[in-house]
Amino acid sequence: MRRLSTIAALLALGLATAASAADRSEQVRIGDTARTYTLHIPDASPPPSGFPVVLAFHGGGGRGARMRRLTGLDGLADARGFVAVYPDGIDGHWNDGRATIRNPQDDVGFVAALLDRVAASLPVDRHRIYATGLSNGALFTERLGCDLSERIAAIAPVAGTLPADLAPHCRPARTVAVMQVSGTADPIMPFAGGRVADFGGRGEGGQVASVADTVDVWARRNGCDRRSAEETLPPAVPADPTRIVRRRHTGCAAAGPVTVLTVVGGGHAWPGGAQFAPPFLIGRVSPQLDASRAIVDFFLSLPPR
Repeated sequence: MRRLSTIAALLALGLATAASAADRSEQVRIGDTARTYTLHIPDASPPPSGFPVVLAFHGGGGRGARMRRLTGLDGLADARGFVAVYPDGIDGHWNDGRATIRNPQDDVGFVAALLDRVAASLPVDRHRIYATGLSNGALFTERLGCDLSERIAAIAPVAGTLPADLAPHCRPARTVAVMQVSGTADPIMPFAGGRVADFGGRGEGGQVASVADTVDVWARRNGCDRRSAEETLPPAVPADPTRIVRRRHTGCAAAGPVTVLTVVGGGHAWPGGAQFAPPFLIGRVSPQLDASRAIVDFFLSLPPR
């Protein structure tokens, strides 16, 4: 129990970074609750259609601002010309669709209202809204693909799959492109599906679908063929034992490609990010993949939906 509690604490530590001049802290009211988020706006002229938007959802026990240092998305936003948004969960958590969630707040409504507010204040491309997240944030990203597909064009969950309670009811109204990033040695969100570590009772627990079943759900929704190509990517760090296997589904709808990046030997982590806790607690962080860059490349390669 102490070990799981330590994991929860470490997930929330060491990820904050100072605000820059291009950042804005804002809020939107959902009923009687003021919900907060941080915007990073690139120092560049928007394209004629407006800036793409990338939402980044923190893991359980975290805050939106803590995603900045972990992911490095600010630098990519400046270089590639998109708005990065870091929302804050209530009590550090997202209502991702698990029946075990203690505070079933309307987080989908929060994201919809947030997007309305951002679109009212910035020139953004409503056809190029994307979402990524880690852990609890990854599960919530899956939920957004299911429940807010009219606004979210693509998702990239990292170290988290479809909640088992949500999977049977996932019926997106529109096609959603998907990049799934998961480690085979994740001790918290099991690669093969099953029980989620609950941090000694401090976490949300529940059950998740396997990576294979999660990807099958999205591939069927997007009209992909069941056949897919699989390749092991050349190692970026030969001495590191982890490897990246990429699988691209074929025959998908033009707006709905489905790609899986399996981190063989990887743990509950953001590949290319910090080893924010010892490997015996969260598993190994793979240096073989810059997950942030891969996700941004995937998002920005998609045609406007």
